Amino acid sequence: MKNKYILLSLLAAFALAACSTGAAPAATPTPDPMILQGQAVFNARCATCHALVPDTIIIGPSLNGIATRAETRVDGQGAEEYIMMSILRPGDYVVEGFNNVMITNFAKEVTSEEMNALVAFLLTLK
Repeated sequence: MKNKYILLSLLAAFALAACSTGAAPAATPTPDPMILQGQAVFNARCATCHALVPDTIIIGPSLNGIATRAETRVDGQGAEEYIMMSILRPGDYVVEGFNNVMITNFAKEVTSEEMNALVAFLLTLK
């Protein structure tokens, strides 16, 4: 009889273990509204010339990984400053192998909030 209770206890333990879900699923981060705004600006203003897919050229260079590359492009400039300046003064930051065809009045066509959001979005592209 004692063995019967032990067997039932073991079966109950196995049943409970099988029903457990294990570790809780990882929480999905809430998208940052500024980054979403920057992505919208990119899609509306930049995607016609710049791809986000590696090694894909539309007119300008792909911006896939721009946040990582921007850290080392100009001595003394961080990624954020490099990205901002390359948008504001594109002629100073032409990537080798590409022509200087980027618009130069972009800052006049977007608000400062849109510009900051665009830079924030580009900084996520590592």
